[in-house]
Amino acid sequence: MKKGGLFKTSFAGLNLFNVGKVRDIYDLGSHLLVVATDRISAFDVVMHEPIPDKGKILTQMSAFWFKKMDDIVGNHLVSINTDDFPSQCLPYRKELEGRSMLVKKATPLPVECIVRGYLSGSGWQDYRMKKTVSGVRLPDGLKESSKLAEPIFTPTTKAPEGEHDSPITKKETEDILGVENTEKIIEISIAVYNRASKIADDAGIIIADTKMEFGLIDGKLILIDELLTPDSSRFWSKADYVEGRPQKSFDKQFLRDYLLSLSWNQKPPAPRLPEEIITKTREKYEEALKRLVA
Repeated sequence: MKKGGLFKTSFAGLNLFNVGKVRDIYDLGSHLLVVATDRISAFDVVMHEPIPDKGKILTQMSAFWFKKMDDIVGNHLVSINTDDFPSQCLPYRKELEGRSMLVKKATPLPVECIVRGYLSGSGWQDYRMKKTVSGVRLPDGLKESSKLAEPIFTPTTKAPEGEHDSPITKKETEDILGVENTEKIIEISIAVYNRASKIADDAGIIIADTKMEFGLIDGKLILIDELLTPDSSRFWSKADYVEGRPQKSFDKQFLRDYLLSLSWNQKPPAPRLPEEIITKTREKYEEALKRLVA
């Protein structure tokens, strides 16, 4: 535990299966235990300082969205209630409370599924250079933060830890996943994004883009990992939206913008974060949760 947040876990007697940028995953035999720490990454580099309670926010938000999308596509979530966890988890109940998910085991698909409804981030950078995003041709004359006529599917690779994901085209996705699975994930991803956008709009939030991950259980596609969180999405203030400039956000873009103001090469080691940046990042995550879930 680092000051003000859970940076990493160490549960004797539980089988640590994988350590990601944010989540520690334990293999419980028939299920996995996914623990969302308070670590935060930017540009695929984990910062030294945690964002207090961030893992709890991500867990609550993912559970909310999984339930909202259940009739569109199933997911891996079994429970976020520690009362439902196997007995070997009980000694660590205090650490697990509010920040962990008991999930079904699935085979992850090796593609990040990104849906964009607005032009921002790397999508905006690509458009400025080529008028395309992941091979999708877009109209001339779009600006930063422009709303797209229809949401577009812009997948990326899932790079090894410490490396950057790379944009891929629909054809390259088909080469990796097959035509049938590619068509299914595009259809599902767009449907999830459209429903989430309507729910968020009613809460005064624009979902500019979001990343989803899929897995297979007995050949059936399901959502895994997290869903529509401030870590995996761009949440903008609807009231403050103005086309042609960066937007006020409730996600980690605030942290990215701070890091871009530094002379940092976006490679480890990460720069130290001032307390003000940690506090404001936490406030933005909490605001997203309050608006969408509370």
